[in-house]
Amino acid sequence: MSNETNTRERLAEIDPTLLLADGYDDCIIGIGAQWSKEGLVVYDRKKVIDKLMRDGMNYGEAEEFFEFNIQGAWLGEKTPMFVTRLEDIE
Repeated sequence: MSNETNTRERLAEIDPTLLLADGYDDCIIGIGAQWSKEGLVVYDRKKVIDKLMRDGMNYGEAEEFFEFNIQGAWLGEKTPMFVTRLEDIE
């Protein structure tokens, strides 16, 4: 079983209504929650941008693509969250 399948299966067991960003399962860092809101999948922003760069984009292209097409995609209340870690802030 691949890591991607394993991640998706584990998340489906926890909550089958969770939404995922296709192709970025290796960038998932957990499930986030806030008072009175349902949980949602949380991704590491830097890992997603790094993956886009490995796929051939330079940093500027990857950041723009990420912000518009991935982070900027609204899928409803369970839209995934993208976290910027403190150590990644310049």
